[in-house]
Amino acid sequence: MHALKSAIAMTVVATALLAAPSAQAAVSVVDDAGQTITLAQPARRVVSLAPHVTEMIFAAGGGDRIVGTVHYSDYPPQARDIPRVGDNKALDLERIAALKPDLIVVWRHGNAQKQTDRLRALGLPLFYSEPRKLASIPENLEKLGTLLGTATTARRAADNFRQQVETLRKTYATRPPVTVFYQVWQQPLMTLNGQHLVSDMLALCGGRNLFGAETPLVPTVSVEAVVAGNPEAMLTAGMGATRSDQPLPDYAMWQRWKQITAVARNNLFVIDGDLVNRAGPRVVQGIEQICKDLDVARSRRPAR
Repeated sequence: MHALKSAIAMTVVATALLAAPSAQAAVSVVDDAGQTITLAQPARRVVSLAPHVTEMIFAAGGGDRIVGTVHYSDYPPQARDIPRVGDNKALDLERIAALKPDLIVVWRHGNAQKQTDRLRALGLPLFYSEPRKLASIPENLEKLGTLLGTATTARRAADNFRQQVETLRKTYATRPPVTVFYQVWQQPLMTLNGQHLVSDMLALCGGRNLFGAETPLVPTVSVEAVVAGNPEAMLTAGMGATRSDQPLPDYAMWQRWKQITAVARNNLFVIDGDLVNRAGPRVVQGIEQICKDLDVARSRRPAR
């Protein structure tokens, strides 16, 4: 009987040992550049090259895997203690290589192409992250969860994001449309087209992007074009949590164009830049603020 128990125990141990490698089996996903990334096992040492990427990795359950990140990666608070390897335009490639990462997560159009090409030439696996639609954010979370071996946590974060977005969508689905000019920069005057994530956020709230049909992702436009488009609201991103009823100095130039509905009704809104410029889970908070601002614009319409 004792021998039988021993044999059974040995069989269980052997089965467990045989199963162990499968837990560390290769993982594979397709990134936002359409490239397939395959790792022999889930990543243990990750370098994040964008603030939104850092936020996503933490949300996906892999914050403790990040060994290096870039300046302005300050959320969640734990991210501030992670060593810096430069910023999105100037990376310390030697320091990145010295960290011996088994995965580098890149902001596709935010990081300098030549530098990311050099990282790839070193044989380091790169995952490109650049969500253009709200639906891409939970997809990124789940893909990162796969690469990190934290699929359960990542899926939970993704489902939570989808639920919050769907709740907002249902809330604002029937609101009257509001034409919006989203100002990125004043000199030169720049905005965003319909392919940008911010445009998707506007649409969810019932906002119509004045320059959504432009070809460049970040088009330069003229004051005359804005005047001719006559937006009902103007939005811009501020530094940090800026009160939406305190316009930035950038809006001062518009005060002489009283024929623009947004100016005449003081529908000049400022959104916390971290909530709209970072394509991570916190954009839900940005959407909530945009939706409230557009409701303010609706409330200022004259009674028929």
